Amino acid sequence: MSQPKIIVLDDDPTGSQTVHSCLLLTKWDVETLRIGLQDDAPIFFVLTNTRARTPEDAAQITREVCQNLKQAIAETEIADFLVVSRSDSTLRGHYPIETDAIAEELGSFDAHFLTPAFFEGGRFTRDSVHYLLVDGVETPVHETEFAKDSVFGYHHSYLPDYVEEKTQGRIKADDVERFVLDDVRSGCLDRLQHLTDNCCGVVDAETQADLDRFAADVREAASHGKRFLFRSAASLLTSLANLGKQPIAAEDMAQYVRGGKPGAVLVGSHVKKSTQQLDRLLQEPGIEGVEVDVTHLLEDSQEQRQALLESVLAKTHDIWNSGKTPAIYTSREELQFPDTPTRLRFGIGVSSLLMDVVRGLPKDIGFLISKGGITSNDVLSTGLALQTARLLGQILAGCSVVRTPETHSQFPNLPVVLFPGNVGDADGLVTVYKRFIKNFGSKTPPF
Repeated sequence: MSQPKIIVLDDDPTGSQTVHSCLLLTKWDVETLRIGLQDDAPIFFVLTNTRARTPEDAAQITREVCQNLKQAIAETEIADFLVVSRSDSTLRGHYPIETDAIAEELGSFDAHFLTPAFFEGGRFTRDSVHYLLVDGVETPVHETEFAKDSVFGYHHSYLPDYVEEKTQGRIKADDVERFVLDDVRSGCLDRLQHLTDNCCGVVDAETQADLDRFAADVREAASHGKRFLFRSAASLLTSLANLGKQPIAAEDMAQYVRGGKPGAVLVGSHVKKSTQQLDRLLQEPGIEGVEVDVTHLLEDSQEQRQALLESVLAKTHDIWNSGKTPAIYTSREELQFPDTPTRLRFGIGVSSLLMDVVRGLPKDIGFLISKGGITSNDVLSTGLALQTARLLGQILAGCSVVRTPETHSQFPNLPVVLFPGNVGDADGLVTVYKRFIKNFGSKTPPF
């Protein structure tokens, strides 16, 4: 049985957080998609960043990717492939908008599955209820802060009810195919082969072995002509790609740091966990904080924006030249907006400023840590202006490291950490920072 090419449309750049040695594409023209399809790795990611966009934009972008994919697949003669709409393991994102668009453009799927388990982040599904570990307590996801998201909020952890809620009753909870743990662990190949008409299925998983078994059945069914679409978090991708261990262990990634020099940390995420991690990081002796007071952007003044940018960059260079790593972070104050489009526009404005900061970083930084999914996507696609990046692996469970090409005009061979906002314990940022500096500790690194 051949390994199908796994095509992942990722709504931010953190879905690659459980795999390695594959390509991330920040563009989706036909030529770039051909690069991904022809790469030796069995999986590649198209970073659409749709979670940061309006529903209309998300649908339009997803359609454009799929239309170009059809042409690229035809030109490369790829016959065996699986499509994954990768999204958040806390159920936030444009569902079913994106899976609907994929099905309409690529067509004739026998089923689409919701597989939100992400074990490295403490997210699993049992009896069709999705849980998060919150301070060690198994918590139904609708009881967490993520369900109260002002853009993607929801009321149900029981996935069939979540599907009915999000599809506004188009798919009834009773019509959702439930694959509970007993089904997954005993094998569900026969059942998969009888699914038709893009029916919706939800899949339990408590361990990676559960998804390994499910993925094996999926590949077998696909080899017999069944076509499946997935709305998935990251852990299913581990099982589908089956890549084995990453080449360089997480604890040894300091060898990727350029010249043993200090780096930079960029924190855009505002979730509680990110703020906790930032607070711990700012206590480290080799770190000095630079706050970006984004309230100055509310007035939409170009003069204020430019003054803020120049101030942030001046402080950043002073810190880096002193042998420390600047931690650049947006102000933590929770701002209120009259409506969702206004909030999204403000977020785009904040990201634009942060990307100007990235472009203005010292050219010899040793590494870059980007905290937040949307922030990380913008770092790759806009701040660093990459067409593709090679994923090296994870420096912490759920946190990927990519490296810029050696031909990059400003930051060649720069290791960049893509750190999701809702991943890691309170010491997560500190752990990543210390792994990068372990060859020189807290002392001023050699220049």
